[in-house]
Amino acid sequence: MNGSHMRMLSIGLLAGLLALGLTGCGTTTGERALSGAGVGAAIGGGAAAMTGGSITRGAVIGGGLGAAAGAATDRDDIDLSRRRRY
Repeated sequence: MNGSHMRMLSIGLLAGLLALGLTGCGTTTGERALSGAGVGAAIGGGAAAMTGGSITRGAVIGGGLGAAAGAATDRDDIDLSRRRRY
């Protein structure tokens, strides 16, 4: 693998992890899917812009993946308002 392929792979993996972490924002399945779509589109478009790809295609793919990840998460999977007690 050459340097540009490694860079694209690294950006894609990082974007995927960030999107997955943020798809839990919302209390209903629809809210999580919508927030996941927005975050995924932003990350996908940004990653495409950085790698020289099609920004529109990156945003569409990222939005679809983000929406799917958001819809697949449960409210209890990622609850940012829940405080942990030690």
